[in-house]
Amino acid sequence: MRIALFFLTACLYAEDFSGIWTGQIPTRNNDTQEISFQFIQEGSKISGKLYGDYKSMPIIEGKISGNVLAFIVPSQEQAGNQINETRFRFSGRMVDGKIELTRERESAKNAGNSGNVQFKGSTRTSFTLKKLI
Repeated sequence: MRIALFFLTACLYAEDFSGIWTGQIPTRNNDTQEISFQFIQEGSKISGKLYGDYKSMPIIEGKISGNVLAFIVPSQEQAGNQINETRFRFSGRMVDGKIELTRERESAKNAGNSGNVQFKGSTRTSFTLKKLI
């Protein structure tokens, strides 16, 4: 009974992540890149899109619990003549009306031979988003 009450209370006090959020994410060259998300919240699930410079990518496997969210953005990146399929895992929480997120490369596979791709250096990046609308 206590567990059910806890989850009901958590759902009642869940933050509203719906809308368009924007921020700057650090790049490999110590520059920053503008990044935007459109979040669509339905109960404890979140979906939407990540908008980059030249394309948008879907948000999948999105979950919300209180002020915490987690989701995946699948992407394809070209490395030379090969296309690598990559999954980026985003996780974070809402603090004072802003979303503090961490992006981490979850996996990558070479589309040509389904072999794993090795990454050099850290694949984890943290940044903050502000709500536009």
